[in-house]
Amino acid sequence: PLNLQQRGYRAAVCHKIKAPMEVGDLPSVEKIPKGMVKVAVHSTGINFADILMVAGAYQERPELPFVPGFEMAGEVMAVGEGVTAFKEGHRVVGLLQPPGSYAEECLANEKMLFHLPDSVTYTTAAAVPVSYGTALLGLTRRANLQHGETVLVTAAAGALGTAVVDLAAHALGATVIGGAGSQEKCEFVSSRGAQHTIDYSQDSIKDRVKVITQGRGCDVAFDGVGGKVFEDCLKCLAWEGRMLVAGFAGGDIPKIAANLLLVKNISAAGLYWGKYAMQNIGVLRQTVEDTLTLMEEGKIKGPPQPTTFKLEQVNEAFKFIMDRKSTGKVVLEIR
Repeated sequence: PLNLQQRGYRAAVCHKIKAPMEVGDLPSVEKIPKGMVKVAVHSTGINFADILMVAGAYQERPELPFVPGFEMAGEVMAVGEGVTAFKEGHRVVGLLQPPGSYAEECLANEKMLFHLPDSVTYTTAAAVPVSYGTALLGLTRRANLQHGETVLVTAAAGALGTAVVDLAAHALGATVIGGAGSQEKCEFVSSRGAQHTIDYSQDSIKDRVKVITQGRGCDVAFDGVGGKVFEDCLKCLAWEGRMLVAGFAGGDIPKIAANLLLVKNISAAGLYWGKYAMQNIGVLRQTVEDTLTLMEEGKIKGPPQPTTFKLEQVNEAFKFIMDRKSTGKVVLEIR
């Protein structure tokens, strides 16, 4: 249980499921466990998984009370026994398991930390690991996207969507069709590298893909929305197309009619990037390292400037995302 009396550092704490978080003081950890790194958090990215977790709707439920947040960027304060890759003062970006990055300090496993290039700000870095790691793993390992193929991306103006657009268009040489829920968001998606867009508040996904691809369909559909949007994407796929299931932000988990897979030799693949932390951490690390390298070399745009909120505004930040006002990533500025 969290000790909320002793002063140490500020954190946003979830005391009760489906209730607003409270910012309070937590005691600073003085003895760093073996293999762990204590980080002064400068910025932390907000992911949809965080919102689901606080609502009690995520597949993993931490014991109450808990501090949310899976990804952060900051500066190393101290290291535990056995840590060799990092030392005090190093700029880092990393992942937390269990969560805890909505705070001025956090403990991260050495294996889940990455050196942050000087050219990348903490704010930008906090928008990288989950979104870009998920996007790169999905496009390469799960969908085997090839140069010259066409990829359809739903929720393309969101944090994950903008990463998919960026990597597919600029690093992997694909033709990108970005779907979003307004004309304004479609213009943003075009600015991120998509050659075509679909405003699915106005137009049929299936009809627009048919026109854009001259009846052929798309090779890969990358969907994190679910529901009818997923069903429409499935019908848009070309022969030997690949359907990526990255989440259900719309709240509706669809069922797949297996005959649709059969008649066009379609593959459907799940995409749970964070699980690689337990199953194959080398794969997870490679996606983040490759992304940081691509950013440093100027081969991808990197995340658009995130929308930022202060730690005390964490509940407003969640509402901002839930009201679908965000484009790209939303980041909490801690320091």
